[in-house]
Amino acid sequence: MLILLPPSETKKAGGTGRSLSLELLRFPALTEARRQLAEDVVALSHDTDAAIAALKLGPKQHTEVQTNRLLWQSPTMPALDRYTGVLFDALDAASLSPEERAFAGRHLVIHAALLGPVGSLDPIPAYRLSHDSRVPGRPLKRHWRSAVETSLAGEEGFVLDLRSEAYVGLGPAPDGSSFLRVLTEGEGGVRRALNHFNKKAKGEFTRSIVQSGVVFGSSDELLAWAPTAGFRLERVAGTTELALIV
Repeated sequence: MLILLPPSETKKAGGTGRSLSLELLRFPALTEARRQLAEDVVALSHDTDAAIAALKLGPKQHTEVQTNRLLWQSPTMPALDRYTGVLFDALDAASLSPEERAFAGRHLVIHAALLGPVGSLDPIPAYRLSHDSRVPGRPLKRHWRSAVETSLAGEEGFVLDLRSEAYVGLGPAPDGSSFLRVLTEGEGGVRRALNHFNKKAKGEFTRSIVQSGVVFGSSDELLAWAPTAGFRLERVAGTTELALIV
């Protein structure tokens, strides 16, 4: 079983691990693609104005250029601890038990724009790069899509895709996987997608799966489990998608 998570724009600084070693990351077939993009991002960071434009940084975010400049030298920490923001606050990795963290390490994958999909316990540095960043000479969708698609297709078992559609564009999940949408239901049963609470619901749902310790073999098994954990999960008619109703 694999659960694909989106990354977050916001990240913790610092770390206690050694500097970035691509050989330690999950999906080793992506090593060269990771190296090429990381080197380009570092090179871009030496032109501050160009980096600010490429990364779409606001006036209070200009220090992110220096963060990228030190990409190969800065300390690392597990990806699950590096990312902050609504989804990761709800997942609350710091409060997981050692057994739950080990389960997360086996089954959670975070799709980083810089490094592609990484294991949730893989050591990564702080960085700034989004799915829509424009690295000169290296469009991210063209750089990642085929390589990520091939790497994910090599995984066995059920795949639950909690990424945003923008990150799906950087590498689709394998055939037979289930894409999760978070919806709210209003008067008359009318449903609509959520934004902020979409991320919170995904974090809470992921945390419950991690704490359950259950390795689901199919979407049917996940659908049967969801109500026992207090979730309303349904199959979207005529598709392989799932809808989490909150």
